[in-house]
Amino acid sequence: MENILTIGIDFIQSFQGLGEWLAGPMAAITFLGSEWFFLFFLPILYWSVDAGLGIRVGVILLVTGAVNDAFKLALHGPRPYWYNPSVKAYAAETSFGVPSGHAQIATGVWGMVAAFLKKWWAWLTAVILVLLIGLSRLFLAVHFPHDVLLGWLIGAIVLALTLWLWKPVTAWLKRISTGTQVLAAFAFSLVLFLISLAPFLWLKANWILPPEWVTHAGIAFPDGDPINPVTLEGALTNAGTFFGLATGLALLWRKGGYSARGKLWQRVLRFIVGVIGVMILYFGLKAIFPDGDTWLPYTLRYVRYALVGLWVSAGAPFVFQKLKLG
Repeated sequence: MENILTIGIDFIQSFQGLGEWLAGPMAAITFLGSEWFFLFFLPILYWSVDAGLGIRVGVILLVTGAVNDAFKLALHGPRPYWYNPSVKAYAAETSFGVPSGHAQIATGVWGMVAAFLKKWWAWLTAVILVLLIGLSRLFLAVHFPHDVLLGWLIGAIVLALTLWLWKPVTAWLKRISTGTQVLAAFAFSLVLFLISLAPFLWLKANWILPPEWVTHAGIAFPDGDPINPVTLEGALTNAGTFFGLATGLALLWRKGGYSARGKLWQRVLRFIVGVIGVMILYFGLKAIFPDGDTWLPYTLRYVRYALVGLWVSAGAPFVFQKLKLG
């Protein structure tokens, strides 16, 4: 393992040797695979472009995100700048490094968009974006090459499985009642959470965060948040959001579903109104609910993100209808 990490450090230093001028463009590219980007990208698609595509992107985003959290805890690998302070860190991260979440999620999301559009240029664009996002993570020194390669591989596998199961699962959901759909959504959200719980509990009982990782991260970002890789926050975020999103879709399905069609001004206003709702729930509940790594904050985190997901899939469309925005 030490040899892989050393080779990775050498590669990153050579890459960074191309010049510091690349830091800005690489940071911009990496944003296209970030959680914050997809927090806005998903609602835009679902509310204002194509609801069907938005649903697919939401599912692949949350499922592959949950899988990534589980692998991160299971493999518990360092970030390059945690391991070796000689690399220049251009971005701070507090979670484990392997596999790369940006590489994995970008593969799933942009691959899903390309599969939905079924155009050669969409696939070409997706491949270019995925490659560039992965490379950006290397230049910024937040991932080793093997982190990115594994992220691409897992992302491709999750994407292939999702595409393969989409039709039979949606056909089954159409045959069952709304209540059963909600129960199925809750059960699957628990699966997304439980795949991270086992490695989390093992780490808590058997593993100690290497103090040199903490020291090196503190040197790189003395004013940044301390690294806190052994946490269930990511798992609960994905599980809770999935439950809320899927529950909203089940409730909306009973009323005929939702269409993103409409005039341009309606689509723009939908996005503005919808995002205001997301911000109120996201930041409002964050201010009210306690924070920490105990079971009460964890439970409330699940509730908070479930409400955000429910707002995105059903709450906002209900408001759009009342405001005659579509």
